[in-house]
Amino acid sequence: MDPRHSHATWYGLLGPVEVLRGDTALDLGPRQRRVLLTRLLIEDGRPVSTGELCRDLWQGSQPAGAVASVRAHVSRLRSVLDPVRHGRSRLLVNGPGGYALRVPREARDTTRFEESVAQAREFMRRGQLQAAREELRGALGLWRGEAFGDAADHAFAIREKARLNAARQDAEELWATILIKQGDLERAIGAAESLTLNAPLREASWALLMRALYGAGRSVEAVRQYERFRTMLATELGLHPGPGIRDLHTAILRHDTEVLGDPRPSRSAVVLSDGPDPTTVPLVGRGEETGRLTALLRAAAAGRTQWAVVSGEPGSGKSRLLDEVASRAAAADFTVARASGGQALSESHGISLVCPATQLLDALRPEGADTRPDGTGDTERLAALVRELHRGPTLCVIDDLDWASPDFHTLLRQLAALVREAPVAVVCALRKADDPAASGLLADLARYGATRLQLDPLSIADVAELLTARGESASPQEAAALHRRSEGNPFTLGELLKLPPDRRVGPAARVPAAVSSVVHARLAELTAPARTMLTYAAADGTQLDIGLLAEVQDMPRERLLPLIDAAVTARVLVWDADPDEHGSGRYRFPELPREIVLGTLTPSSRQLLHASLARALANRPGADPERIAGQLRAAGPMAPEAFGPVGHPAPEQGL
Repeated sequence: MDPRHSHATWYGLLGPVEVLRGDTALDLGPRQRRVLLTRLLIEDGRPVSTGELCRDLWQGSQPAGAVASVRAHVSRLRSVLDPVRHGRSRLLVNGPGGYALRVPREARDTTRFEESVAQAREFMRRGQLQAAREELRGALGLWRGEAFGDAADHAFAIREKARLNAARQDAEELWATILIKQGDLERAIGAAESLTLNAPLREASWALLMRALYGAGRSVEAVRQYERFRTMLATELGLHPGPGIRDLHTAILRHDTEVLGDPRPSRSAVVLSDGPDPTTVPLVGRGEETGRLTALLRAAAAGRTQWAVVSGEPGSGKSRLLDEVASRAAAADFTVARASGGQALSESHGISLVCPATQLLDALRPEGADTRPDGTGDTERLAALVRELHRGPTLCVIDDLDWASPDFHTLLRQLAALVREAPVAVVCALRKADDPAASGLLADLARYGATRLQLDPLSIADVAELLTARGESASPQEAAALHRRSEGNPFTLGELLKLPPDRRVGPAARVPAAVSSVVHARLAELTAPARTMLTYAAADGTQLDIGLLAEVQDMPRERLLPLIDAAVTARVLVWDADPDEHGSGRYRFPELPREIVLGTLTPSSRQLLHASLARALANRPGADPERIAGQLRAAGPMAPEAFGPVGHPAPEQGL
């Protein structure tokens, strides 16, 4: 049963203040009147003096007619809230202590929210997960935006708002916990990612994200989330993670099911498809790179040691290209050894902390041989590797080089110097070729003639080729739309292609869960001001209007631009350089990240953003009326009152 229907009048504070009589929202009047109502509701029936109301409503800079204005607002509120009273109102009363609003606690959404969360915890204690989930769904559904709406930034509301926000964070953490326990892991990951965005220094939220990722079989990502949190905590506060999350991190590394439980993904995560087997789809858009690496294998087979470095943004297809080269090498009777600069994964043992050099030795030595290095020192490990590499044609594939330790970089330098005339090819992959952590190693490899390959985004023609290879017929317009939506990123494109065709682009398009996870992780790396800037930018459109963003946030451009550049570094925004003019260009919000940022907002929060943008645009000389009108339409009921229905300023009226 909807709690709003259990009372003749329902008061909502978990968002812009509202009063419902049945299903009808009462007209509460202008902003100051709504702030006054919020002020009285927060007091829970206690009287507030007229002087205090004046100070609170005008935040210390009250006009000469403040007292008369308060009395007028109170009178109007009485007529709206208590229209059929006989004699003096018993709802909004005036006594020696001032004005008081006597509303039953159970008729307020704040009370209902806290009672529902308490009931959900009781259900959890009894092991009734589904009942707890339904109770929490209703509790969290009461939130319509920022608590107290127009009054959220007033001094009288700050303490209560903080308390309610903490209670909401607790409830959302409980929600994520229930999802994990029920095996609904994709939803749990999404919920936990939102928690880390809302409270980026809250340890419990990061622990939930790590548990959800581990349960979904994404152990490496769980470990990386811990490292992200640890770095953020050290940078922001100079602190180390607490013992609870450190123990969780250790349990994930050890695959300790006594601590973590046995991860059992939900049945809904297993989807049977009649589509083509992804392993049969050819590698597209990487013909030149594949050709150069194949030539490198031929040179290695002739006894000349070859080195190559493949770089590209996450999702650019580095691992897929390495798989292709490894397959070709194996077909040519090469021994293929693979290692990861980060933690290595094993189906039976979870994450392995074995160093990359030992990983290579394990792969190179004959099956059944002792896979332990000949000694624990660097000299013994190096000697063992050199011996193995001279046995016959060998391809060493090293992924995630930017995660490797400096010791492994040193080992690779030594190998490059010692193994000069051997049937060996070594292909390394990393995200950025200009990464300072790997710059010294890459400079040394360049002196040995290492081939450098940078993986750029796929073209529209590549997208069309991939669709054809999958047996799908798509028009040039559809291929172009997929290319725009994926930004030519192979990972993003692959996730989009897992969706039904009508959900990839167009009005019914959806954001793939894996892509959402990646973008949420990038957002978590940003500061709160940068994320706030992104919400305004997302509400404005795809092209960033620097002047508008600075104005609407009342922020100088010199403070705004570092926030934008941080979002570019985090790969949430894009800088499109002008090919015809050096140094010029513009910032752009790609389609999918923009949708994800907008998706983190409640409808009322989005409407408030559009309302603020409309006001700022209207103050610009010569502003585009259509642009203002579009923002006003998106603002809906939050549209500024100074505008008429089509975006033109309305005539001024008195209170």
